[in-house]
Amino acid sequence: MSDTVEHSLDIARQENVGRILEAAERLFRHYGYSKTTVADIARDLGMSSANIYRFFSSKEEIHQSICGRILGAGYELVVAISKEPATASDRLRRSIMALHRMTLEQMLDEQKVHEMVVVALERDWHVIDKHIDRINEVFAEIIRDGTEAGEFAEQDAVVAARCFGASTVILCHPQLVAQCLAKQNRATPDELIDFAIRALKK
Repeated sequence: MSDTVEHSLDIARQENVGRILEAAERLFRHYGYSKTTVADIARDLGMSSANIYRFFSSKEEIHQSICGRILGAGYELVVAISKEPATASDRLRRSIMALHRMTLEQMLDEQKVHEMVVVALERDWHVIDKHIDRINEVFAEIIRDGTEAGEFAEQDAVVAARCFGASTVILCHPQLVAQCLAKQNRATPDELIDFAIRALKK
């Protein structure tokens, strides 16, 4: 098989995968993950279920890919903020607030999306785990910048990033955000982020 033909097949495969994911996400958002079947996705695309299974082994695999795309959008947002010309503290603050807003707007306001993420948290932890690792890598880079600039204390940036992420997870975890949103005895996002950033400066 020539490189040109193989390249064309790869493009066709990517296009089919993209169409399936777009249709599945649209149906998951409209009807909910649990109420949508592979047959529903196939019907929406005007193809057979067997054709879907050529690209994905199960509905769960489709779901994992969609969750990866949703979480990937949050990651790209944090990466963009990490490269802005601002202090390390400001970049950490803006990163967490951006993830918090995304959680509120996309994962809570759109309840069907929230359901997809909850399912991922319960069944597909490796998807979430990978996301946490990638976010923490960006936090570590920002913390290194802050340490080199004398803004933060000398410390292991990898450990500090994990601690910073863990201390602010309540602002980015859909279930925790949903449970704490209306509570009056919880720290505000600004208070929590201030506390976490102060810890990096000691």
